[in-house]
Amino acid sequence: MTLTATVLDAPDAHALAAFYRRLLGWATEREEPGWVTLRAPGGGPGLSFQTEPAYARPVWPAAPGDQQMMTHLDIEVDDLDAAGAHAVTTGATPAGYQPQDDVRVYLDPAGHPFCLWVR
Repeated sequence: MTLTATVLDAPDAHALAAFYRRLLGWATEREEPGWVTLRAPGGGPGLSFQTEPAYARPVWPAAPGDQQMMTHLDIEVDDLDAAGAHAVTTGATPAGYQPQDDVRVYLDPAGHPFCLWVR
């Protein structure tokens, strides 16, 4: 078995893929109605996006009864401040709750949390 991609649902797969294309600098590998796959320049598992008309934005951190996140992405960076500024420029929103000093949580345009972190 080979893991080929992580898939994120969104109200508009193409819009969310465009955000991650700007954020990560990855290229589009496959694009069709309601589906986009991005791949890192060096290869490895990709990131795919699927249009889901019934998509509900997750709440983070979630309280009982809230739509919870099903997954989040961890993205290692060299400089949290510079990477965070880039994330905001590309359309991310800083999460209101930041649990760690060496990690910054952001929300993508569809509300999926992702973490920027330094080793």
